[in-house]
Amino acid sequence: MDTDIALNVTTAILFMGVLGLLLSSMLAFANKKLWVFEDPRIDEIESMLPATNCGACGNAGCRPFAEALISGEVAPAQCTVSSAEAIDEIADYLGVDSGDVVKRVARLACAGGSHVARMRAHYDGLESCRAASVVSGGPKSCTWGCIGLADCADVCDLDAIIMDSHGLPVVDADKCTACEDCVEICPKGLFSIQPVDRRLWVACKNLEHGDTAENECEVACTACERCVKDSPEGLITIQNNLAVVDYGNNGLASPVATERCPTGAIVWLDDDKGPVKGIHAKRIVRSEALPL
Repeated sequence: MDTDIALNVTTAILFMGVLGLLLSSMLAFANKKLWVFEDPRIDEIESMLPATNCGACGNAGCRPFAEALISGEVAPAQCTVSSAEAIDEIADYLGVDSGDVVKRVARLACAGGSHVARMRAHYDGLESCRAASVVSGGPKSCTWGCIGLADCADVCDLDAIIMDSHGLPVVDADKCTACEDCVEICPKGLFSIQPVDRRLWVACKNLEHGDTAENECEVACTACERCVKDSPEGLITIQNNLAVVDYGNNGLASPVATERCPTGAIVWLDDDKGPVKGIHAKRIVRSEALPL
């Protein structure tokens, strides 16, 4: 009996040993046959990148961007988070041109702060734009306008968005990486990612016409068509009672289009001055919120 047990144990040990040897041989063979070379420069480039994994470059993260740089699919300048010095360092390391990429930033299609946009109700609930928008579209008379409860600022990891005294988000172009987090979270679809060289901007999405739009918000587009008439043909059109800029003709854009806008809904974005309204736009001097 003891002899049988010893034989069985010995057989099991031998079997497991042979099986282990066979499996390890198969793994070694597979590792040799299936091994894929990874360029060691990928790790080096990744270490030069900001590690934000924001996706603004069009890739899923910094490592995929580093891989794309090695393969020559993208230019270093497409990382809009990196400083100019870091981009030049990457370009020098790879021996390529840094590229000429126009910076992109998030822009808000609304200027209806609490001092110019009327409220139709008082909202008392979860401090969230998404929550407020579920209740009849939000408390503003302009159902297209910014609700102002800072979902966009809360979701911005780089603190590129702050709320001003009138409850409107303000984007810091120097900090913005065009990651699109604000685009995705805004329940009104007011944010979009735009190249900074698109300076002619319609800060409104209200689709009501004329007096109706202006009664809801003093800086709403009223579809008066003055900007259309003052611009080169094809640059601006009126669609659903709203002025729309065709950025395919961006080279034709100038501040002239803003000059006769009566509400200042269309502005020229200046690097130093910010949004500049035309000389005929009404001047808003009120600082306090409009009453219900």
